[in-house]
Amino acid sequence: MSAAPVRSPTLRPHRMKKEESFLGKLGGTLARKKKVSDLQEEGKNAINAPMNPSTVDIHPEDTLLEENEERTMIDPNSKEDPKFKELIKVLIDWINDVLVEERIIVKQLEEDLYDGQVLQKLLEKLADRKLNVAEVTQSEIGQKQKLQTVLEAVHDLLRPHGWTIKWNVDSIHGKNLISILHLLVALAMHFRAPIRLPEHVSVQVVVVRKREGLLQTTHVSEELTTTTDFFSPKPERDAFDTLFDHAPDKLSVVKKSLITFVNKHLNKLNLEVTELETQFADGVYLVLLMGLLEDYFVPLHNFYLTPESFDQKVHNVSFAFELMQDGGLKKPKARPEDVVNLDLKSTLRVLYNLFTKYKNVE
Repeated sequence: MSAAPVRSPTLRPHRMKKEESFLGKLGGTLARKKKVSDLQEEGKNAINAPMNPSTVDIHPEDTLLEENEERTMIDPNSKEDPKFKELIKVLIDWINDVLVEERIIVKQLEEDLYDGQVLQKLLEKLADRKLNVAEVTQSEIGQKQKLQTVLEAVHDLLRPHGWTIKWNVDSIHGKNLISILHLLVALAMHFRAPIRLPEHVSVQVVVVRKREGLLQTTHVSEELTTTTDFFSPKPERDAFDTLFDHAPDKLSVVKKSLITFVNKHLNKLNLEVTELETQFADGVYLVLLMGLLEDYFVPLHNFYLTPESFDQKVHNVSFAFELMQDGGLKKPKARPEDVVNLDLKSTLRVLYNLFTKYKNVE
């Protein structure tokens, strides 16, 4: 992609080089410099105190806390964990794939997502809805207002499905990587992203708190992913689960019967299916098949005849599901995203329901 990513100016400066340190920027009296230096040393000593297994390179601004304020940092050793690195890479690649048409390129999660701009575009693409927010916000207040709107929309989607919300406006805007990762993992799993997240990813987090003028630190383990099955709804087992688990030899027979059934009707439009796994994934054949089975013409403006994006394919499959329900079928157990993601079991479930009802239709 040749175009530069859309991003708002960063309010918080990057970590400064040694010759342009945080203390040098502060200036002021020698006494004030000494006070800040003492605080920095106090923070380092607290981090390195007995019972704390690892040394954390903290910065002065991480120890300049108000009373009862706390700050969290990922242990550097955890950042070097291959599974942690893989999780970040998979999520970044996924975001860039979803937003390719927006000409947005994410390179670093904390710096690119904190202001709400990318999160807004991501949610709009995934949920196929438009959020009523300003397109570009440069002030901190404006960024937090946008984040609030975006996160409220996210929560409306996730809470009914039992998700625990482990982030908020302040943590996202404060570039808390743990919060950002929790949010992205939840979105990826909810929308059945066509990616494979590494399982059982945990990080060690250092929590620095100020109590009665003293810094206290604790180390906690933060779980970012468990297993894919944990995040996914678990539908009741049916005949296809049994078929896949215990009678895979009969799978080819079922597929052959369904191919014969769909081609009996699609041949009327000079169309033919040879691979169930792929040829129904964009939803086009499903829509056309419903029109043939119910004997009506589906207006072309209702679906994408040549879908190019993941969202357009999901739209087509969702529309086909609506036509099935209009025809008297129950809402399919499969999700449109499952069919688009080439999940054979989901595709077979959908086609078998059609076969059951329409097998005698000429």
